[in-house]
Amino acid sequence: MMDLVDEFEAYRAKMNGKILDENNKVLKRIFNLDTNSFTEGALDVKTKELLGLVSSLVLRCDDCVKYHLESSYKEGLKRAQVVEALSIGILVGGTIVIPHLRRAFEYWEALEQKFGKTE
Repeated sequence: MMDLVDEFEAYRAKMNGKILDENNKVLKRIFNLDTNSFTEGALDVKTKELLGLVSSLVLRCDDCVKYHLESSYKEGLKRAQVVEALSIGILVGGTIVIPHLRRAFEYWEALEQKFGKTE
């Protein structure tokens, strides 16, 4: 049985492939813009990932939250840093964001189980 992380990664890769196979210029440009926005610049990648995470939580996009959690994990962010960013998201987003916060914690724990715990 696939775990939570593998399931999300497989679905994301499958559907992104289908979308990009349409060869639509606008879709390809949006995907490219998204990818390039999270590269090193005036802000480092870790900061950009935390910004993406907080924005995604406030916008209540579970797929986006998972993506930024995984990227944050792979960038070496510590659990305490991620939790602090999530606390800002819940402050800004309000109690309606709590269900998404629960799923975010669940996914971070799945990342830790799959790849090892962070401090």
